[in-house]
Amino acid sequence: MKELERDLGLPSVLAISIGAMIGSGIFILPALALEIAGPAVILAYAIAGLLVVPAALSKSEMATAMPEAGGTYIYIERAMGPLFGTIAGIGTWFSLSFKGALALVGGVPYLLLVFDLPVKPVALGLAALLILINVVGAKQTGRLQLGIVVVMLAALGWFAAGSAPSVEAANYANFLGAGVEGVLAATGLVFVSYAGVTKVASVAEEVEDPGRNIPLGILGSLVFTTVLYVAIVAVLVGITDPGSVAGSLTPVAVGAEQTLGRAGVAAVILAAVLALISTANAGILSSSRYPFAMSRDKLAPPSLSSVSERFGTPVKSITVTGVVLLVLIAFVPILDIAKLASAFQIMVFAMINVAVVAFREGSVEYEPEFTSPLYPWIQVFGAISGLALLTQMGTLALAGAVVITVASVAWYLVYVRPRVDREGAASDAIRRQVGREALADIESAVAARPDTREVLVALTKNVDEARERALVALAADLVRGDDGRVVAVRFEEVPDQAPLTDDVTTQSAADLSFETRVAALGEELGVAVEADEIVSHDTKHAVVNFAAHRDVDTIVAEHEPLRLRSRLLGDPIDWVVRHAHCDVLLVDNLGYDEPREVVISGDVGPYPPLAVDVAEAVARANDGHISLWYPGGAADPDARRRLVEDYREELADLLSVPVAAESVRTDGGRRRTPDLLIRRGADHRLRTALFDRRPDLPSPGCTTVTVYPHESRRPGLVRRFLERLAF
Repeated sequence: MKELERDLGLPSVLAISIGAMIGSGIFILPALALEIAGPAVILAYAIAGLLVVPAALSKSEMATAMPEAGGTYIYIERAMGPLFGTIAGIGTWFSLSFKGALALVGGVPYLLLVFDLPVKPVALGLAALLILINVVGAKQTGRLQLGIVVVMLAALGWFAAGSAPSVEAANYANFLGAGVEGVLAATGLVFVSYAGVTKVASVAEEVEDPGRNIPLGILGSLVFTTVLYVAIVAVLVGITDPGSVAGSLTPVAVGAEQTLGRAGVAAVILAAVLALISTANAGILSSSRYPFAMSRDKLAPPSLSSVSERFGTPVKSITVTGVVLLVLIAFVPILDIAKLASAFQIMVFAMINVAVVAFREGSVEYEPEFTSPLYPWIQVFGAISGLALLTQMGTLALAGAVVITVASVAWYLVYVRPRVDREGAASDAIRRQVGREALADIESAVAARPDTREVLVALTKNVDEARERALVALAADLVRGDDGRVVAVRFEEVPDQAPLTDDVTTQSAADLSFETRVAALGEELGVAVEADEIVSHDTKHAVVNFAAHRDVDTIVAEHEPLRLRSRLLGDPIDWVVRHAHCDVLLVDNLGYDEPREVVISGDVGPYPPLAVDVAEAVARANDGHISLWYPGGAADPDARRRLVEDYREELADLLSVPVAAESVRTDGGRRRTPDLLIRRGADHRLRTALFDRRPDLPSPGCTTVTVYPHESRRPGLVRRFLERLAF
């Protein structure tokens, strides 16, 4: 594999980064931002520069860890997986497309100061020309880019230095007249001015001494450009009458005309046209590479990654990007283009900060030469401040970000998910965090275990003596270690029209036989067992009321596999699960005879504390061990296997019985049958009945206990979402 020569030193890195930033941010946006914030636009540029620092630090770190050709999409996809990679790829693509459109729509008015031509037709013509140039393969050289940067800086430096003596303090009066809301809205608008600060990361493979030059280049150019922006905007506000620049299509030229005359205007026009055409060309070049890169990763149709044999460029990817650019120029107002460009950039920069956390907390190999200071607080600040700023930019920007996110998620679900089976570093990080929280819950449950437990065995249907004995024996094992008690109750339901008279409630021979059997079981099992019979018009209410009256800790009952109708409408036992004041264990009863291998079956998350508690009690009572099943096989990722093994070791330290872990094939490849299987119960809701996508673990061929912890002990909605996302 050929490698790119590392021949870009610090000056080249600074030039690339500064050149990528100076454009619409100074030649167009000051006039639009002035309308929103007034003189406080100066503060808006300073705040925007500050808010970019976390993303600059984060991307500097990732670029030194992965100094290879690529872009923001690559880092986010590798860190957070295909879903967020899809959002980042589409979001960055649109952001760069909007930025290119903004450069052309905003740059043409500077050109028209010399030539009297209509704005949009000229902008569309230039866009078509640049698209054609990209298709045939012409591109900027480093020398041309350096020349453009020199011309821009010379013109802007002359403007700032030559105009500073003409600044009038009166123009800064009522500095915060637009209020904090106006400043934040303007900050969001000009945020895109700094979008190019991390562009150098895309050529990181060509940078010499990347551990030093990349962070110095990114942060140095950010500081330089922020100071330059603030100085020029401060001068622009100070030399013009209040409101005279606001809304102007050529604000810097207006200011130069007042202080430097025609020569100054000519210099500004030259710098603006060069900068904005360069920005537009770079926007087409870089944005068209996002569909190309996504296509290679199977996140977009394969045709977008095809390279023309004639031109050696991704023609289809460039064409799609060009069509978007032309539509934006033709139909979207310049202010809306600016807002949407900034909104998408803010969203992507927020994900960049999260990506660093994913790499650091995950178990993938990640060894950056430069590490961001104040981790993780600087990343948390960057992500939260970015999202907060997004909410201050108005309905259009927020709606645009939401629409792109929703559309990206829909594209992922419809196109990407059936084709891509990989995960990012974040999945492992989230799994580990969720696993740690689950272990903490188990530790808390062990500490809070009652001194004596009472378990209700609810016999709600006619069962034979063997199944009856199995339920009581299971309950006895649950309470044996706590010197607890089992209450075995036969619940009989009579029709509503039948009164509960003495004839109905008088004990029958079957009832007496039941009590005798239960008493004998108690002596055999060495556990206090009490028998009772209850007659009612509604069994489910009777079970819940009896459990509440006795204040039992757990209800054990038989449970047949539910048909679809039962899952949708509920059966009596389902109602008990939802309304009982305590935990409920539902048993698919195939017998129970001193189980020694007790399996806990995992599906969409860590093993629930109640399942672990039940498994430990049974294994301890029978001198057995616990085995953790989780879906997988030979192709299971190493990161997941390491996670399960780490979880097993920590769990074993908490429990009094041996713990093993085993990856189980979902095609039924397991050969031996365990003695008892314990699994979590699903939520009893319509969505679960229809859309439950848990892995199909093989049928265990033994008694299965499905655990339903009381609502107060179930994880919250966010935790359950993270579990499903990660596992």
